[in-house]
Formats: sequence, C-alpha cells, structure tokens
Amino acid sequence: MALVWKKVLSGFAIFSLCPFAGFAFGADLELVVTRHFDRPALTVRSPGAEGNKYGFEGGTVLKVAGAYHLFTSEMVGDPEWVKMKLAHWVSRDRMHWQRAGTLFESSGNFTGDDPRASLWAPMPVFDAKENRWNLFYVAYRAAPDTPQEWRNNYEGQIWRAVSETAGEGGIGGPYRDAGIVLKPGPDSDSWEGLQGTDSFFPYRVGGAWYGFYGSAHTEKLPITSWQVGLAKAADLPGPWTRCTAMNPVALDPRFVENPVVTRLADGTYVAVYDNDRKNTIGYAFSADGVHWPAGQSLTVQEGSGTWARDVRTPLGLVPEGKGKFTLFYTGYEKGAGATAAGNVTLPGVAAMGMVEVELRRGGEKRK
Repeated sequence: MALVWKKVLSGFAIFSLCPFAGFAFGADLELVVTRHFDRPALTVRSPGAEGNKYGFEGGTVLKVAGAYHLFTSEMVGDPEWVKMKLAHWVSRDRMHWQRAGTLFESSGNFTGDDPRASLWAPMPVFDAKENRWNLFYVAYRAAPDTPQEWRNNYEGQIWRAVSETAGEGGIGGPYRDAGIVLKPGPDSDSWEGLQGTDSFFPYRVGGAWYGFYGSAHTEKLPITSWQVGLAKAADLPGPWTRCTAMNPVALDPRFVENPVVTRLADGTYVAVYDNDRKNTIGYAFSADGVHWPAGQSLTVQEGSGTWARDVRTPLGLVPEGKGKFTLFYTGYEKGAGATAAGNVTLPGVAAMGMVEVELRRGGEKRK
C-alpha cells in the first residue's frame, strides 16, 4: 500500500542465479480501453459484503470453466489495513458476485507481536505438476507508527497455501498453509526495507518459475521507495531465490506495486501493476517474462465513468478471446470519508470496478 514516494537510485549486487540483460521490447504493443463502466461491480453494499467496513483491495481475478473467481483482501475492521479477511468471490457475468467464503483471517493484533496480524494480496496459481491450486499471500506484523517509521504493515512474509481439493475444480479450497517461501532477512536486496515483502505473483517461464515481489523503505518517513524485483524457482513450492543482479525491476521510475502477469497467445508476457498516476494503472510487455522494460499508463476512468477518487490496484487481465480482456481493479469510492491513523490519512472505502480492453499492435486501429 503506497503512501509517499520519490524517485531513487539503486545499485546492483554482483552475484545472482538469474540471468541479466537489458533490451527494449513492446514498443509496438498497446492496451486500449474499449468499454468503461460508470459504477463499481463490487462494493461494501453488495450482498455478501455485510461486516466489511473498509472494502476491497488487491488480489486477482481468474476465469475458470466460464466463471470469474475473485481472490481479494477485505478490510473488514479496525485497525484499518490490519484487521483483514482473504476472501473468495464468484461471478458468471462480472457484475453480480457471490461470496464463496473466507480463506484466511488475520488476528488484527496491533502490538507488533504477531507475524500474521495483517493478511494481504491472495494470488492463486495452478501447479500442473502437483495438480493443485497454490495460494500465495502476504502476512505482516502491525503496530502504531512512530515519528520515524510506518509500522501499520511491516516485516511482510510470503506464505504459500495448498488447496485440499485436487484439480482445477479445487480453486475454492479449502487451503492449508504449507510454509513461507520468501521473507526479509540476510538474502534481502538493498532496495528492500522495513516493509519486508509486500506482494508476490509467480508465473511460468519455460521450465522454471519467476515471481514479482515488492518492498518499501518504510523505516524512514516520508517513504522514499516502493519497488519490485524478481525471484526464481525450479518448482512452484520453491526454494525461491532473489534475482539480485537484475533487481529492482524498473517498470516505473517512481512507484510500482502488485504486478500481476498474463501470458498472451503469442507467448508475450504482460504485467499490470499499481502506479501513481491519476485514473490509470501501469502495464508493461516482456518477450521472455524475465526482462522487463519501462511500462506505460492505461487510463481506466474518464468522464462520467469516474466512480473512484483514487484508482488503486489492477487485479490482472482476464482473457476473453480474440485479443480482448477484462481488467478488474480496485479504487476508493467518491463520497467515502477518509480517516486518520498515525502518520497517514486512510482514504476511505474501496470497491472493485472493471474495464474492457483490447491488445493493439503498431498501426492497428481500434476495432
């Protein structure tokens, strides 16, 4: 969750198990919004959202057997951003959602003693080798801020859980925890800070797995960096190794958070992520899923369709066929009052909206 950021410079370590190279790619590729929606699809007023005080933030949406599956963080109570539920919702038409259940719930402990005080960013990934869904999510400690540090969510660790139901039909779980795959410590890169690991999204590249993860230097206010890097593993359960020599990945020079990766029909990879530009999300293309150039901005709100005063986190591109996608995203609704917590102003109540987009190549006109 981003609060304050500035452009920073980072050095590169010498040794890494990951390849390093730099090249431009994707200059002739573009995502174009073909349809805006003038209201969110899921809010705290939706049936099934009773008891959700502050709304929805982060996660991802997948389409499996014709149904849309939303995995998201519900900010159910106080302290805001600390008392959380990781939830699973299902829809057939994108506009009407049914809550399928709670996957995990945080303790809400605000003393710094509990490493699972706050839970965020549930990301389901199917492992064909195991024939099971894996769920990756972030667990934080939480405590009141100090004059020097933002401690609302800190020392984040990436947990992996496994569905107890085999096959793609087991996407709803139930999920059992299988351990921590990435955490702050001696292996952390210099660009990582007190926040620990703030997100994780694994995706397949050839015979290996890569994953975006993020961090921020929340040990110093104002926060001076919010960045992402790559980690690599031979198998989805790990062990995972940071790609230190190529980190941080410069998708955006100022701020990147929560990348979600989709592989296109031609093998190209596209990442969508949270940026700091009004009414937009960021996106970038990669030829091989490993080397990522600077991204672009996509406007997801305009005119009468501007329902969110603050666009937050894209939840991934859902393929709809013939180069068309649904892009879901979260944002803080207009008219929902902000509250103060420590050194930050909390922006209010968040909802989930969407746009329809198409992939366009150089010279192509909008269809």
